[in-house]
Amino acid sequence: MAFEEILRQTRSLLCLDCGKCTGTCPVTRVDPTYSPRATIERVLAGRPEELINNDHLWACLTCRLCTTRCPSGVDYPAFVVAARVQARGTGVEGTYAHNAVMQELMGLMTLPVKQNRTGWVSGQMRTAAQGEDFYFVGCLPYFDVIFADLGVVSTEVARNTVRLLNRLGITPVVSDDERCCGSDLLLNGDEVGFRRLAELNVRTIAESGAKRVIFSCPECYNAFRNDYPRVIGPLPFEVVHLTELLAEHVGELGLGGLEETVTYHDPCRLGRYQGIYEEPRALIQAIPGLELVEMRKNRAQGLCCGTTGWVNCGQCAKGIQITRLRQAQATGATRMITACPKCRIHFTCALNDVGEEIPIEVEDLTGLLARSMEE
Repeated sequence: MAFEEILRQTRSLLCLDCGKCTGTCPVTRVDPTYSPRATIERVLAGRPEELINNDHLWACLTCRLCTTRCPSGVDYPAFVVAARVQARGTGVEGTYAHNAVMQELMGLMTLPVKQNRTGWVSGQMRTAAQGEDFYFVGCLPYFDVIFADLGVVSTEVARNTVRLLNRLGITPVVSDDERCCGSDLLLNGDEVGFRRLAELNVRTIAESGAKRVIFSCPECYNAFRNDYPRVIGPLPFEVVHLTELLAEHVGELGLGGLEETVTYHDPCRLGRYQGIYEEPRALIQAIPGLELVEMRKNRAQGLCCGTTGWVNCGQCAKGIQITRLRQAQATGATRMITACPKCRIHFTCALNDVGEEIPIEVEDLTGLLARSMEE
């Protein structure tokens, strides 16, 4: 796709040069040299090569906070992702975090590989190989290995999700043949790899006989709901995020009381991308004795977790994470609940850096609900 078409499709030609995007951008607040407006202006001025060869192309979090303020409706994150596809075509890539292990894993998953993705399933859980409901686990089993030093057991989200679904009478399909959703490949400009993962995942799910796919990861959900149909066409099944499903049947969960004060962090892909703000809050507020206090910046104005696509996880990302954690601390809550496994990893990493300076715990929503069911 030529840059002229990228400008047209993302409405960047309608930019008023007002600077609201730059004034809103969480990256700019930590790194004043970065400007979404200036990024677009390079291309509008006929100098796309300056953008392709600039590290700022990879600085954007694609959090969509700028889109909530833009009076012209410019889709800046879409502009950035399309520009990264162009950059990758010339051999330019971002600076990958964690020695690019996630990028290597995603590349391997485009190949005919055998995986042990379901080793986290215990005998107390009801799962199936065929059925109408497919639980898309995502990369949680790999996160357990890569981020073991953080003490975060991401497969607990998977176990708790199955327990919650079982409580509703749902026996989900889980599969060793599932691949990464590919969202991070797309964010890194690898459209070819993303398409391949999308095709493999859709085939695996279709072969299971599933009519509905349930997601606990917002990025996987967004990839299937927004990106898969655009890249490979209409999907032969329904997609739903776990919080949507649970909120519809919250009375069937049998939630017990918890005497705690918590705050809730809106993941970008669940909130600004999918508009799912109230369902997680409804689930939290359904727990007897639990008090939910909002951060000053919440819902569509909530701050991002500071990094995405496993790129540029440096001081800028840490600055954004610490700012968000301080906003959570200011509420007086003892726990910050989120509904994204990546947000949990990133915030836990930041907390490990600051020690006891910010006395708050980060917990996935599925963990909170599972604890409540045990009461």
